[in-house]
Amino acid sequence: MDKEYVLQVAETAKNQLLATTPMNIVLSWGVEKFIATVFKEMPALKFNVNGRLFKGLVVVALNGSDYYEIYLVTYQETKCVTDRAFFNQVGEIIDRTIESGTNKTEYEQFCRQQWYELLAK
Repeated sequence: MDKEYVLQVAETAKNQLLATTPMNIVLSWGVEKFIATVFKEMPALKFNVNGRLFKGLVVVALNGSDYYEIYLVTYQETKCVTDRAFFNQVGEIIDRTIESGTNKTEYEQFCRQQWYELLAK
């Protein structure tokens, strides 16, 4: 696969993710090292996360149908979260999968608890 194409797709995916996802949400993932790569023969963006629900690599790959596929990767397994995400859905899907979950009330309680712990120090 052409290196320039891979770099272009990864840069576009990163820019779309950062433009459509509030920065406080991205920061809550503990993101490290955005890297352009090829994953399952698709151009992709990968990055390390240290979320509440998942710690490991997130891979956002552009498939042949112009959808993003989102994968969670650990040393033990690779899990496909979705194979059909529009660019403006990627951040929400990642957040729900690695940080906030599906129970909004429970996540808000968790955030309040973290806030109180920070203030108590």
